[in-house]
Amino acid sequence: MTDFTIKIGLLPDRRDTPARPGAQARPAGKPGFLNAGVAEERGRNAVSYIRKKYSGPKVSFVDLEGINPVEVIFNEVDVEKTVEKYKKEKIDALFIINANFGNEEVVAQVAYEIGKPVLLWGPQDECPDPDGTRITDSQCGLFAVSRQLQRRNVAFTYIENCKIEDEIFDRGIRSFFSVVCMVKNFSNLRVGQVGLRPKPFCSVIFNEGELLSKFNIQTIPINLAVVIEKYNKIMETRKKELEEGAALFRSRYEMDELSPPLLEKVYGFVLLYEELFKLYKVDIVSAECWSAMNAAVGAMPCSAYTVLGDMGYIVGCESDMMGTLSMHLLACASLGEKIPFFGEFTIRHPTNKNAELLWHCGPFAYSLKHPDAKAVMRNTRSWYRIKDGIYTIARMDQLDGKYSILAGACHTTEGPYTNGTHFWGEFDNLSKWERKLIEGPYIHHMAEIEGDYSAEIKEFCKYIRNLEYDGVE
Repeated sequence: MTDFTIKIGLLPDRRDTPARPGAQARPAGKPGFLNAGVAEERGRNAVSYIRKKYSGPKVSFVDLEGINPVEVIFNEVDVEKTVEKYKKEKIDALFIINANFGNEEVVAQVAYEIGKPVLLWGPQDECPDPDGTRITDSQCGLFAVSRQLQRRNVAFTYIENCKIEDEIFDRGIRSFFSVVCMVKNFSNLRVGQVGLRPKPFCSVIFNEGELLSKFNIQTIPINLAVVIEKYNKIMETRKKELEEGAALFRSRYEMDELSPPLLEKVYGFVLLYEELFKLYKVDIVSAECWSAMNAAVGAMPCSAYTVLGDMGYIVGCESDMMGTLSMHLLACASLGEKIPFFGEFTIRHPTNKNAELLWHCGPFAYSLKHPDAKAVMRNTRSWYRIKDGIYTIARMDQLDGKYSILAGACHTTEGPYTNGTHFWGEFDNLSKWERKLIEGPYIHHMAEIEGDYSAEIKEFCKYIRNLEYDGVE
């Protein structure tokens, strides 16, 4: 199941350098070139700072305590023990901290054997002493470490050489957390497929075998006959919950005359999908909702998705498997703290050449509703615009077995009133987006989430074979 917690191994390292000629002549207490003691203190201080500032419910760390007395790696003797500890702790990523020039042989060996995403950084060096002595040369060593990682085909993410208190470090490490969570939850994914695609929706065709062979993503078919049988049983046996669900809808929406008699049926989908997630042990669900559900039970599930989204369940519309996978990736980019949704490119803004209507018939999570927007239910579908902000727009898709992710960001803007769940998004250059969607391999269905994670998606693609980042730029 999807796990939004991540554990990172902290690997401070130093160069194991003997004293240079003339070092003995330096004044007492003045460290010389690549001084071991200074590097070890630097490494431990960095570990302490990272633990104190970034540990939390979603992020934890493992350090080198117990590996050697100084808790900084500097020779090959400690490689085996370090790898063994990190594997036992089941870390999701490795953070190499160059405390001085570093030891490219040692850290590259650890990174290679761990086989997880790698973050590389070294603290900015201090000013040389008046006599010209440099004590650390961390930046210089970063070039050597990165080259050794490349030679071993170890993908890595880099934070620019800076002070640990700098904003660039904070931004870099938090961005890496998003990347790690996406990587952790991408392979071994179990996706429930409820029913077949609607006949006219040729655009959402996907290759189940390729998802398994290329990414180890399993598609779990869930037969509609079984789904309908479970739904009918829920309607017969869980009356109290259905009544409470109907009351929830009535408290949220201004309704037409068609919706009230069907509220319990709509809420039945909430209880149904809860059961399906647990029974089939799936992480996300791609569902046929456009025609089969209404024909089978006389109600549409759109407004049920507004509840399920706030419960943490990801259910994609219209049997769009690739769109559902894209929603999952965005949820992981936020470490599960924000809710993805499924808005399609629909029409251009009538007066703003760079604005587009991102819309769907009513599935966006209710908590996303703009505080000033009135929630309306028409024929059991939800109508409201979502809150203002910056949103990531992304879609993973494929053509001829080549998989890529299109990603970028837009911000909300004012636009005409319309139906369904929606927002008007303004882009830097909407024409470029339109051309990307037309020339493919993408369609109008996109996944969105609050915040800009386009850089994280690009970095994520470094770690996934057979998947390329495709930026609008």
